[in-house]
Amino acid sequence: MKTMLLVHIVAGGFALVLGAIALSATKGGTLHRRSGILFVYTMLAMAVAGVMMAPLRGVAPAVNIPAGLLTAYFVTTALTALRPRSPASRLLDLIAMVVAFTIGLASLGFGLSALALKRSWITGLPFLLLGVVALLAAASDLRMLRSDGLGGAARIGRHLWRMCFALFIAAMAFFIGQPGVFPKALRSPALLGLPVLAVLLIMLYWLWRVRIKGGYRAVIGAGQPRRRNAHFTPAASESTSRSATSGAPDTCSRFRGALPA
Repeated sequence: MKTMLLVHIVAGGFALVLGAIALSATKGGTLHRRSGILFVYTMLAMAVAGVMMAPLRGVAPAVNIPAGLLTAYFVTTALTALRPRSPASRLLDLIAMVVAFTIGLASLGFGLSALALKRSWITGLPFLLLGVVALLAAASDLRMLRSDGLGGAARIGRHLWRMCFALFIAAMAFFIGQPGVFPKALRSPALLGLPVLAVLLIMLYWLWRVRIKGGYRAVIGAGQPRRRNAHFTPAASESTSRSATSGAPDTCSRFRGALPA
């Protein structure tokens, strides 16, 4: 039990740091990709440990189990959104959709039951939030599966909001759910809620930039190294002509595949 708790705490702490790095790093760059992959791994470790501990320690298992499963679902589907489509990835997306639908329906049921029993709305609000988000994500999965994948801005948007919402869950669990770990001077709900709000605002900004502004190509290409000879120049044309007339191999042919269609 202590080992599992240690894994949960350490993985959660690293996940928050790695998530912040991935959000602030140049999109598409090496730092962004590496921190993002590590973020997925640490979030999965944190989520699995939390799901296993919740019933054993009796720490709000009705909330923590679906929250942990939903966190693992989000980072997994966010990662697969950028992978090439294959039969294995389609099967994984199908299983993930079923999991999301199950979490959503169960959470909504718990939330509505809490409201029907006239308990505090604070008791039912986490269930309703998890349920609505899970059902929306599952509906997105269904639409993607019916269209056999996404492309362009839709694919990047799927990756973006799922990564950010997983980070939002982790930030809320730490800053809002564990106020006792902070000094008394910092335990103001408004102060501790700032990092959680910041994640949502950053997510909305990038969604606006990718989906509405339409700048997803610039976002993805921002961190890619500039290829040599990727653009036409008169000097390159003259060199190519000399190579063709002399029978020598065309030195620019290696780069033609990198030119935009």
